[in-house]
Amino acid sequence: MVALPLVTAVQTWDPERYARNARFVSDLGAPVVELLAPRAGERILDLGCGDGALTEKLVGLGCRVVGVDASAAQIAAARARGLDAHVGSGEDLTFDDEFDAVFSNAALHWMKRADRVIEGVWRALAPGGRFVGEMGGDGCVATIVAALSAALARRGHDARAVNPWYFPTATEYRARLEARGFVVQSSALIPRPTALAGDVTGWLETFAESFSTALPAGERPAFLAEVQEALRPKLCDASGRWTADYVRLRFRAAKPLD
Repeated sequence: MVALPLVTAVQTWDPERYARNARFVSDLGAPVVELLAPRAGERILDLGCGDGALTEKLVGLGCRVVGVDASAAQIAAARARGLDAHVGSGEDLTFDDEFDAVFSNAALHWMKRADRVIEGVWRALAPGGRFVGEMGGDGCVATIVAALSAALARRGHDARAVNPWYFPTATEYRARLEARGFVVQSSALIPRPTALAGDVTGWLETFAESFSTALPAGERPAFLAEVQEALRPKLCDASGRWTADYVRLRFRAAKPLD
């Protein structure tokens, strides 16, 4: 498979901003938790745990959960909840045969070296373990990406160099999982238009920082305002409510016993 370009800009995470603009991420995570079907006593790795909102729910169900996230600020927020959480890259997992399940919600699309992630998950799972996740899938926030890309192009920048996301088709991700040896039990793209807490600028500031940081700081407010206005007729209704054009890829795969 063709390797994806790595991002040259940086995405940072502010737990307070995240809670303000992105609480829907964990609030809408119930279906993937249901697909995980956690059982009390199981040892689970929460890959890309963020501030630990869903990790906390798994612990509440009686699971022994370890959270991993690349953001030190988000891990600090998770630890403030009393969770066992650690800073680490999902592309460089170091666990060996330790978990009954690896769970991930809304994080895998930030990890562009997908085969490295899958390899690390495979090693982390005990035989018979399962890998259950939901991530952005093919077409996710395509309207927003198009507006960001067009606004950067008008300023002489190629958005492909700073796009931080990997949104695969169900077929592509299934192939990656199966190439490592996973048995894919379910995999589907699910359109999920998602209402935003405020206007789209809060979403852009929270999730699309890599696009903005391609520009000098003084140019970023005008850039975001331009993107907002380009998106208004497409994603904002007559009452002023904004909806992002999300598409999710939800899957469940198993590591065979032998």
